[in-house]
This record gives sequence, C-alpha cells and structure tokens, in this order.
Amino acid sequence: MQQIFSPEGFADPGTGPLYLQLQRRIAAAITDARLRPGDSLPPERDMATMTGLSRVTVRKAVQALVEAGQLVQRRGSGTFVAPKVERLEQALSLLTSFTEDMARRGKAVESVWISRAIHSPTPEEVMALGLAAKDRVARLERVRRTDGVPLAIERATLSTAVLPDPMLVERSLYAALADRGLRPVRAVQRISATNLGALDAGLLEVPVGAAGLRIERVSYLASGRVVEFTRSIYRGDAYDFAAELQIAPEGEGGGA
Repeated sequence: MQQIFSPEGFADPGTGPLYLQLQRRIAAAITDARLRPGDSLPPERDMATMTGLSRVTVRKAVQALVEAGQLVQRRGSGTFVAPKVERLEQALSLLTSFTEDMARRGKAVESVWISRAIHSPTPEEVMALGLAAKDRVARLERVRRTDGVPLAIERATLSTAVLPDPMLVERSLYAALADRGLRPVRAVQRISATNLGALDAGLLEVPVGAAGLRIERVSYLASGRVVEFTRSIYRGDAYDFAAELQIAPEGEGGGA
C-alpha cells in the first residue's frame, strides 16, 4: 500500500495530470492484484498526505475509478476495490427463477429485502394482471446477490388471490407459488437496455449511469391465467441473455 501511494514520480510533467497519474497507479495495483476485491483504500486525507497531492486531486482520481466500476464507495464505510463480477449467461428459452438459475451454477443466493407488502394496484398492474380496480396486490422488492455481489433488483407484483401473504416468499417466489399449486408454466418477457439511475445504481453498487438490462415479465398458468408481473433490473456487466434460433419452415416468414 505504501508503494502505491509513494510521493515519488509525481513530479515528472511528462506523465500527464497528477490525478491521472494517481488513477493509473491505483488501476495498475488492481490489475496486478496488489489491491484485491474488497480491499479498502486509505481515507482521502491519508492518501493526500502519503502522496503529497491535494485532496482535490486525490478525490478526482478516486471518482474516475468509481465511475469506471473499479472502486466502490460506501457511505460511512469508505472506498473499496470493487468485487470481481463473473459474467453469467441466461437462456431465454427456459422459464426459471433467479434462485434456480444460480443453483444450476452451484452458487448460493442471498436476498436483501427492500419491501414485502399489500397495496392497491397501479393502473399498469391492473392491466398486466387483469385485475379490477378494487383488487389488492402483493408487491415484493428485493436485491438478489450471489458470492456477495448484487446482480439484480426484482420488483414482482401478484394478485392477493394468488399470493395472499407476501411474507410466504422467503427465498424463491416460484417455490412459494409451487407450494400453492400456482407455479407459472410460460411467460412473455421483454428486455431493453437502460442506464441506471441513482437509486438502482446504489442498490447494485455500480456508478450512476452504468449500463443495465430492464426485464419485464408476465407469467401465466397452464389455464392462461396471469400469475405474475415482474420488472427487474440486471447489471449490464454481469449478464448475457442467449436465445437459440431456428430457421422458419419454408413458406413461413420472409427471406433476407
């Protein structure tokens, strides 16, 4: 740590602005594992003292690395080397829960609950779930984590006729629905790109404006009844969604 923040070398004007020199030093230390995921950096005032640079210069270097996703800042705790995120590939042809996806990879899942409560439905929820305005819905909002890394935010809405008590969901929503004989068998899913706002970026521990995937899912029972309306946000640096495509039978669809 002392070598990374040594004052030596900063006087060379041919190596660029001071903040950029410090930024490169910290990035190089992360690359060659002198700084490892989860390691904490000294406070800004200590880094300024160690390097002989101003706190403004130190802050600018650190902020650039936060925006690049190499460092994370936690209010009241400090600045840390960001966790290494393993990219995951998810098949679009399978209707599975997040818990099931991670279990197939041998990974444990942690849910950080934001809320579980009964509400009056919004107009969007009324339309998606086929409800009457007087009906009530169970809303579940949580951050899904694996290996200590937040990967997704799930915001699920279900009619109370399907899920009368949201506290019934502990780990897997689909497991709770299966216990009631109401596990969905098919879904319509829409995926779009998004840049994360301050709230979602904070929950996923990425910079504001980072790339994300917005996924909207409406799931159905075999009878055709709508059972679930979920809007999720996935980290763009952690997820790839893959679909298998087949050529249409001759006479169906147009040619290129």
